[in-house]
Amino acid sequence: MIKVQVETPQSFVVREECEKAAWQNGFRRPLDSMPGWACFASTTVPGMIYLAASGSKGPWFLALDHSGVAKELGDPKISMPGPGLARFQFATLGQLYAELSRVYQLAASLPDAPLALFQSKVKHLPQTTEAERLVVQRIGQDIFRTSLMDYWQGRCPLTGITDRPLLRASHIVPWKDCTTNAERLNVHNGLLLSALWDAAFDRGLVTFDEEGQPEFSPALSEAARNELHWRTPLRLTYDHRVRLTLHRTTIFLTTASAIGA
Repeated sequence: MIKVQVETPQSFVVREECEKAAWQNGFRRPLDSMPGWACFASTTVPGMIYLAASGSKGPWFLALDHSGVAKELGDPKISMPGPGLARFQFATLGQLYAELSRVYQLAASLPDAPLALFQSKVKHLPQTTEAERLVVQRIGQDIFRTSLMDYWQGRCPLTGITDRPLLRASHIVPWKDCTTNAERLNVHNGLLLSALWDAAFDRGLVTFDEEGQPEFSPALSEAARNELHWRTPLRLTYDHRVRLTLHRTTIFLTTASAIGA
């Protein structure tokens, strides 16, 4: 078994490439480093990243101290000594850059960040009248949409559509049925869907199984079903699946039962 080692201390080339990769992906605060690893943070998202390499030709390494982001990235993690809670290896700088972009997007969208932003924006706003409460709700919905755009990388995961005007922030458990703002703003309670899929999902005409495959209601016409094109199933976390179970057993089945009654 080949032992993975990082260049210690980092050469000028490796140090410069690590700084450039961090800077271009939103981590622009250099922090105290440990031997062989350069550490960076961001002023806009939580968590720190650590970057290293075996040499100027790679491979390149990323370590994270943000447990939520590390969980979302999943495998392949690499077993090696180093900082953080999880470490990853990349053959090329291009692969490292792509993952750093994803790290920043996830750090900006995972549950704590949207809720904290919402609380800071509305803490001084009155919520006495219905009109005032609607203003606050609109702020929350805008933050939720932005968070889903980050989480799903600006793309409907079913169709691949990236046209922003055609994308909708779909709640799995509807906004009105959530008991807390934390749940309303949780990215695991949302899907970024193209407009037609969003309309079908919102009305219980389609749902998704444990593997992210669509399930169609008998209430959906064959013509409409034929228009719901999709390329790949949803990539779901455990937290998505829990909420989709509720969607399947309430909104989806209620729609099917109403048609069958």
